[in-house]
Amino acid sequence: MATEYGQGYAHMDRPDSRATDAERRRHRLPAGLRAPIEARTWKELGYTLLSLPIGIVSFVFAVTMLSLGAGLLITFIGVPVLAGALAGCRGIGALERTRARGLLGLDVAPPEPLRPKGGGAFALIGAVLKSGASWRHLLYSVLLMPWAIFSFVVAVVFWTYGWLMLTYPLWFWLFPLYGGQGGIQLYGNDTHSIYLDNPFELGVTAATGLLITLATPWILRALTTVDRLMVHGLLGPSRLASRVVELESDRGVVVDTAAADLRRIERDLHDGAQARLVALAMDLGLAKEKLTEDPEAAARMVDEAHGEVKVALQELRDLARGIHPAVLTDRGLNAALSSLAARCTVPVQVEVDLASRPAPAIEGIAYFTVSELLQNISKHSRASRASVDVWRSEDRLMLQVTDDGSGGADVSAGSGLAGLAERLDAVDGILVVDSPQGGPTTVTAELPWRQA
Repeated sequence: MATEYGQGYAHMDRPDSRATDAERRRHRLPAGLRAPIEARTWKELGYTLLSLPIGIVSFVFAVTMLSLGAGLLITFIGVPVLAGALAGCRGIGALERTRARGLLGLDVAPPEPLRPKGGGAFALIGAVLKSGASWRHLLYSVLLMPWAIFSFVVAVVFWTYGWLMLTYPLWFWLFPLYGGQGGIQLYGNDTHSIYLDNPFELGVTAATGLLITLATPWILRALTTVDRLMVHGLLGPSRLASRVVELESDRGVVVDTAAADLRRIERDLHDGAQARLVALAMDLGLAKEKLTEDPEAAARMVDEAHGEVKVALQELRDLARGIHPAVLTDRGLNAALSSLAARCTVPVQVEVDLASRPAPAIEGIAYFTVSELLQNISKHSRASRASVDVWRSEDRLMLQVTDDGSGGADVSAGSGLAGLAERLDAVDGILVVDSPQGGPTTVTAELPWRQA
């Protein structure tokens, strides 16, 4: 697999610079002052207000159906009733994920699907009852109402009192005109009363309202953070299911990579060493025929065949080195990477600080990663020097390749770096590229440490 920086280096100008400038002009107002009028705040307020009626409905449904199913368990009817309760809660969960996506911007994947063992209603009922996601949806339906009541009260009180106090100088005249008093009464008994009716008190009330109004969006954000945690933790896929999906995806990447490597090896053998060996066999056959008639010509043909054998052997060595070099197996990463650095077109300094060797599979991936990155430096970076550092950090094998080239490498640009990142991700590795325009470029790779 040939990894290229070409697409990354070509991006000299950011196409979104105009949008960035427009966003900067639009956000000249500090975040604390613009928060009460931002769309996000209004969406979070709407989410909090809607949570109360939805929470009441979900609580009543879940508790009623759960109680009915539990009471009927003495008969066979209780089992399908419980399954129906869980299925209904899964439907409520789907609604809540949609609501969270629309109002909170929280995109939660649906839980793992039901996998009934066999066909028919009984298999489906058993799958619903055995699914951990179903019971987590039931728990969410029960917990939503008490939390919704609390968040509804807090949000409404702070929002209402904040705006009412902030705008109090605009409507306090309603009290003397229609209420028969000077303003809002703070204290009163049979002999003494305090009203907010003079300019100073109006100003203090408005200032207090401003502080409450500015604080309310952040209170809403804290309340909806709890909602986000509940939706993500109870309505999404479990960690085990997510890990299974990730491993299935990684397995697909590993299979595709192995198939691509096999095709490359087959192509290299067919177009290189195999074709050269076929030509060599033909030349030796002709030399054998001429051996008695023209010994001198036969000797020349044998000498040419000898040269072809050397070339074929070198091609086979290069192919074997690309698969898994013998020096890596015999002497480890330090010697293998030093051999790679010697073949690079720019001077490369190699530093390997490992007290022991990792597992052969991890060692091979580390070698392949450095090999691809050094090829990139040779072909695309226009660098004058480079360095390779390898060390162990707790349970991770760290690789860092740096060059002083022109920079601009980008994993997201669709170049071969993306394929290299996928290959590392298949073994729980990480590839991080820091490559500003003009350089330098630093590529850091992390691999899990597994002892040999």
